[in-house]
Amino acid sequence: MKNKCKRLIYINEYVSINGIEQFLFHLGTSYDNPVMLYLHGGPGSAESLLTGAFQEKWEEIYTVVHWDQRGAGKTLTQNPNKLPTIDLMLQDLYEVVQYLKKKYSKQKIVLLGHSWGSILGSLFIKKYPEDIAYYIGAAQVIDIVENEKVGYNKVKELIEQADDKRSLKKLEGIGEYPGNKIDFGKEFLKKCNVVRKLQGKYKIGLELRFSIWIAMLKSPIFNFLDIISFIKIPKANENVLKFLVNFDLCNESLEYRVPIYYVLGGCDWQAPYIIAQNYFEQINAPYKKIYIIPNAGHFLMLDQPGLFFDTLSEINKIEEKALT
Repeated sequence: MKNKCKRLIYINEYVSINGIEQFLFHLGTSYDNPVMLYLHGGPGSAESLLTGAFQEKWEEIYTVVHWDQRGAGKTLTQNPNKLPTIDLMLQDLYEVVQYLKKKYSKQKIVLLGHSWGSILGSLFIKKYPEDIAYYIGAAQVIDIVENEKVGYNKVKELIEQADDKRSLKKLEGIGEYPGNKIDFGKEFLKKCNVVRKLQGKYKIGLELRFSIWIAMLKSPIFNFLDIISFIKIPKANENVLKFLVNFDLCNESLEYRVPIYYVLGGCDWQAPYIIAQNYFEQINAPYKKIYIIPNAGHFLMLDQPGLFFDTLSEINKIEEKALT
């Protein structure tokens, strides 16, 4: 667990959260900086192993804390039978936030949610706005069923434009997708896997590139047990997937009590940016601003790390100015 970059703040630890030991990874350059809690995607896809691939410059303006959620990463390894539900995860998140506020002597922290993390984060800030300075939704998810419909239609359009008969045959081979209801059973997940691979091929969804695997293996906190944890993700997160079946953020109030920033990939059709953009126009918040990063897909901080950091830097300056 060497601190090769000689950061002032470099902590990897297990903390007792909601009755189990949960993993946190802290990185930063100044105790004066705001504390940002990064909520990873999935559910179950811990991103703490990828900090070296996109995060180093973030640490100039934030103390960034990655939390391997219940049912993910090193927390799953430590607690293979303590599996998540949405209620447990919201309570877990509340306790993590309280822990960080106390540890760093902060009245509030910044919350960044990526993909699935943007669902968890959005629900949390509605319930506990007093704990959050502002919220950043990256690849923000709004409506699960609509996501799949729009993303499917987009990749089909691109395949037809390219006259890619082989890919079109694969797509047509899955039949109707996603249907009016998603059940996250084996049959749907098999179809979803075909769609995701084709979205990755056409650069409009998350593609597990070789460089991502290399970044994970090079992480100073990597352990071979992390691979086993990764394999267990679908089974471990069954209850959360059931919650997601009909998730639609539009069913919640459009009123927010914290500043809201959306950072979306202009080539993201896995969580289609146009859905989040339309929703964003409807919400009310003390302050809100949206950024769409060109040539960035679902993992936009990996696709365009420089532009993503520039966006974070601007958000940080806006919030600093608001405090003066």
